[in-house]
Amino acid sequence: YCVEFRTESLSQQCSLETRPFARWMQYLREGHTVCVTCQPPAMSAATRRCSGDGHNAHGDKILHWEAIGNSQCQGTWKKIRQLERCSCPLVHSFIFT
Repeated sequence: YCVEFRTESLSQQCSLETRPFARWMQYLREGHTVCVTCQPPAMSAATRRCSGDGHNAHGDKILHWEAIGNSQCQGTWKKIRQLERCSCPLVHSFIFT
């Protein structure tokens, strides 16, 4: 499944990332909607959910995130909705791990 979030804040270190495997961090912007996919390797077999997907978050609850591969790239976002399929542009789609 896919969860849409609106990025509320992010650290400056995200835009400074230049390593080839981590350049996606440069595309993060405050106010943008991002899609985060929950795929089987990260999904709990018991709950069929991914940790940190904001399942119990409603309304204006602010959730914290941290980028894999650069713990200095972190920020906050608010859950918009859960979808069966992501509808964001590829550059705005991410994977739970």
